[in-house]
Amino acid sequence: MKIRALDPELLPKAGSLVHHAFAPSRYELQLFDDLHAQKRPVHEWCCIHRNAVIAYVCFSRAFHGQEVCGLHLAPLAVQPQLQGQGIGSELLRFALRQEVVAAQPIFVLGPAAFYQKFGFAPCSAPLCPFDPGNRHFLSLRSTISEPFTIGYEPEFYRQAAKPKKTSNSRRKR
Repeated sequence: MKIRALDPELLPKAGSLVHHAFAPSRYELQLFDDLHAQKRPVHEWCCIHRNAVIAYVCFSRAFHGQEVCGLHLAPLAVQPQLQGQGIGSELLRFALRQEVVAAQPIFVLGPAAFYQKFGFAPCSAPLCPFDPGNRHFLSLRSTISEPFTIGYEPEFYRQAAKPKKTSNSRRKR
């Protein structure tokens, strides 16, 4: 298994992985496609095994008004049949050591039990627009105490505003 920066050659394979990892939701794949279509500045890495992308992580800019105040981690994806084997954890540890990421506060909306293993902690500020009460919003290396609403790239808002299709099936993530 190799970890490397995502390049144009691997983009379709990474998109396919994001699709399969989050199915039946289409939010993450549409976000992935939209961020790339708009050429947003993102930092991305993937795990390659036997010429297949088996894990992917992305960091996009976090904003305080118009100013960049850190990075958002989203999405982190692992091939469904390989989840639970530590591949996503290894990729995340690698990404968090990269200079462009290690030098900034990182924010994530996700399960605290998973992200706290990497040093993330619940944060009360800034406020996450997608998580009332910041119940699942965590940060790493943030010294922000001012209660402003943190900003995301526009593609996050367009996707969040779309009505979601419901499914009767429930799956463990």
